[in-house]
Amino acid sequence: MNMKVFLAVLAFLVAFYFQLLGMMNLVPLLVTTPILFLVLLLISFSFNNRNRFKGFKG
Repeated sequence: MNMKVFLAVLAFLVAFYFQLLGMMNLVPLLVTTPILFLVLLLISFSFNNRNRFKGFKG
C-alpha cells in the first residue's frame, strides 16, 4: 500500500474517532467537526491532484 494512502486512511480513522467522542459529548463538536472536514478535504484534494495535465513545456 502506498504510504500516502496509508496516512490518509489513518488520519481519517483518527478524525472519525474524535467525531464519535464528540457525539458522546466527551469532546466538543465544535472542535471535532472541523477536524473531520479538513481531513476529508485534504484527502479529496490529494486524490484529485494526481496525474493532472499541466500543459506542454515548450
